[in-house]
Amino acid sequence: MISQKSKYALKALAVLAREYGKGPMLISEIANQEKIPRTFLELILLELKNQGLLHSRKGRGGGYFLAKPPQSISVGQILRMTGGPLALLPCVSKTAYRRCEECHDERTCGIRLVMKEVRDATAKILDATTLADLVKRGQLAALGRDALEFSI
Repeated sequence: MISQKSKYALKALAVLAREYGKGPMLISEIANQEKIPRTFLELILLELKNQGLLHSRKGRGGGYFLAKPPQSISVGQILRMTGGPLALLPCVSKTAYRRCEECHDERTCGIRLVMKEVRDATAKILDATTLADLVKRGQLAALGRDALEFSI
């Protein structure tokens, strides 16, 4: 399960993706539109800015905006920035590997092998799905069209 922080980040970035090229958006606008607690959103957006995903402008007409086009930002990238590794177990994580203390032999551990497949399939989908795709799927769903078209 993804963290609430990651979910809020995805929701906020989807708003900024829909508004891409129209200028900065105020935190309060995003928070109200997506029902995200403003103080939590401030921390999330600041973190994403510090990681280079967002830019901000101060003063009148200021706010946050995407640092690059929505089609060049993947959902996997966002989740790793806000929630950490995609792996369900630390022994299969590429970014936060840690050996399981009770494991006798990682090479032959059936649980690890299955969880590695899960991690790989999950990463493939999330890394191939961009913010632009996320927005498009939402728009298609609003029109009553099937928006779930992906393969593993």
